[in-house]
Amino acid sequence: MAADKSARDELKALQAQLLRIQHVYASYAYTGVIVLEGWDAAGKGGLIRRIAWTLDPRYLDVWPIKAPDARERRELWLQRFWERLPTASEIAIFDRSWYGRVLVERIEGFITEAECERAYDEINAFERTLVDNGVRLVKLFLDIDADTQLARFRARYENPAKRWKLTEDDIRNRARWQDYEQAYARMFERCSTAYAPWTRIDANHKPRARVAALQRIVEVLGAGLDLSAEPQVDPIVERFMLASS
Repeated sequence: MAADKSARDELKALQAQLLRIQHVYASYAYTGVIVLEGWDAAGKGGLIRRIAWTLDPRYLDVWPIKAPDARERRELWLQRFWERLPTASEIAIFDRSWYGRVLVERIEGFITEAECERAYDEINAFERTLVDNGVRLVKLFLDIDADTQLARFRARYENPAKRWKLTEDDIRNRARWQDYEQAYARMFERCSTAYAPWTRIDANHKPRARVAALQRIVEVLGAGLDLSAEPQVDPIVERFMLASS
């Protein structure tokens, strides 16, 4: 119990720091992208809520990535991700991402092995382009073991308010646990680069996982920023406030 309270206190401090980072991004046109991957029921949704609760929604986008629709299947596979990238001053969170190409699409047989191998290089080039153009990129993988996942599935099933979160896809994916383990290992091997490394988060304990994830997000998005600086004020607003005081 004491450990959970300590984690909650640390989380609040990190949320406050992330809000200061967002102020700097909004004032000086920085751009950030947070990529979340991981096992079903690993806690991606809960982590996103802890991030979004503290931030100004005008400068935040959250993209839940699902299977491409009919139009997107006719386009280059990366095109839908380019279209969702944030503009200057914004932070975007991808709840799953372009890594679906080398995960679910590979495992379900939607692409060939040759296409999968090419996709690793395409992903690295894509991320290199982002970073070279000033985008701060955080890639987090929420890792849980099979027993934890089963316990969370059972808790969802037994709670009517959360039962909707348990889907047929979750059950099918669990049956292919070893396939996903191998795909994740290959993803880390091929796409954890010096300019866009993966960070694995032990998510078996949710409060500690959220703290670890926020620590990494603050570290990357806040690197080199002066968080003590006051946010910029529009000159017209400043003149009005001074004249009305």
